[in-house]
Amino acid sequence: MIQAMHNRLSYLSLFTSLGTLVCCALPSLLVLLGLGTTVASFLSAAPWLVTLSRHKELVFAISAVLIATNFVYVYRIAPRLRSRNQPCAVEGDGACEDVSRLSRAVLWVSAGLYLVGFFTAFILGPLLIRFSS
Repeated sequence: MIQAMHNRLSYLSLFTSLGTLVCCALPSLLVLLGLGTTVASFLSAAPWLVTLSRHKELVFAISAVLIATNFVYVYRIAPRLRSRNQPCAVEGDGACEDVSRLSRAVLWVSAGLYLVGFFTAFILGPLLIRFSS
């Protein structure tokens, strides 16, 4: 049960970090590169992204909480649970380690995507404004 909750949390954090990248960071980066027409056509195909980008602070906050919670689970809670009672139903040698390694990889990809999105959405614009003056 706990492993299933962890799997859902991993994929939810990956989904939200991808959401922050698509809603807020990618359009900003494309406009910065002079591809405003691409952004306009993309937003006409997916108009819900405009609403999502208006609430980017909330989107990034929820993503940060989910990713941080997942880090706590992967690096604090899961090792303690495994050392207590080996919750994995082992089909072969190393099945638990494979699942654990995959969970960590998904978590770090999520965190990396979140950081790229955060940088592009909140830091890149002010930096460019400051250095262009």
